[in-house]
Amino acid sequence: MWLGGHPGKLPDFLRDPFVGEASGLSAEAAELIEGNYFREVPQDELAGASLRGMVRELRRRYRDRFSSYLSPEMKERFDEEISGRFSGVGLGVTAVARGLRADRVFPRSPAARGGIEPGDIVVSVNGRSIAGESSEVASEKIKGPEGSEVRIGVVRLPGDEVRELRLTREQIALPVTSDEVVTVDGTKLGHVSFYGFSSGAHAQLREAVRKVERRGAEGIVLDLRGNGGGLLQEAVLAASVFLPEGEVVVSTKSRTQGETVYEAVDGALPRRPLVVLIDRGTASAAEALAAALADGAGAVVVGGRSYGKGVFQQELDLANGGALTLTIGEYFTPSGANLGGNGIEPDVAAQDRPGTAPDEALQRALRVLAADR
Repeated sequence: MWLGGHPGKLPDFLRDPFVGEASGLSAEAAELIEGNYFREVPQDELAGASLRGMVRELRRRYRDRFSSYLSPEMKERFDEEISGRFSGVGLGVTAVARGLRADRVFPRSPAARGGIEPGDIVVSVNGRSIAGESSEVASEKIKGPEGSEVRIGVVRLPGDEVRELRLTREQIALPVTSDEVVTVDGTKLGHVSFYGFSSGAHAQLREAVRKVERRGAEGIVLDLRGNGGGLLQEAVLAASVFLPEGEVVVSTKSRTQGETVYEAVDGALPRRPLVVLIDRGTASAAEALAAALADGAGAVVVGGRSYGKGVFQQELDLANGGALTLTIGEYFTPSGANLGGNGIEPDVAAQDRPGTAPDEALQRALRVLAADR
């Protein structure tokens, strides 16, 4: 039933709606609504509403911002994104109080053509507020079939009037990495941006690092700004690009799955000076990677404080074709710290000033790397 277990294992506050003397209060209520409500209500809508209600109670009671119910349509799009492609407007986002903050705007995407910039906040989708919703649920509302239209409300600064944009969804191929070689004080340095942890992302990260090294880079700035995370196993494999085999990357604790320690696997590239660049959009698996490189590879962390997630989710399939993305445990850095609510405090503070041509945070990271070489 709930999480595939026996109803008796449900928390007390969720047990009563499911377990009664007969078929359960939830089924009884659904039957009464179907038989007596003055409008015809499809059974699948009632089932979806019941699931959303349970998740809302979990989120409210335990202050869990990340668990969510995905309808069959939402699950299909969520799985597409994990695979590296989806139909949407081309935004990388982080959940904030008012909605979704745009951390990345993909080049030549509908969002870019609509004038959305990093730092803008999406506050509504098709006229409905998304304040307080998880990033999974809110972003799934923005996605949809290729060629269909979506209306989003955007604000740039607190107090600004909401801008209504009409965007036509397109197929988006998620960019995983970008790379360049920059010369600082006569020294060649590599700048590798890593955008997410979709399936196979670690291989593209490895190739980007090797590419700048072949061009003479003597050190690497690994840019994790706006990286909202993704698959935990990809984070372990990404860390293995830099860490020797057996080095602890991350550990997890779960009521149902116990404790697990994840270690780097064989195949690390030759060690070079490393700086990790983070900001408030660096979350989840990206935070785990940054902490692992700081603890195990001596990386200097530059930028702003990271998001501070500290928990991880598992996608659990449902009989209706949907899924629960349910918070099932906490994760810890190699030093044993849980980042929930706190995030990573950088060794060197730096911030890019919006509206200026130079990337001040990147320039600071490159100077730190040049000095550390």
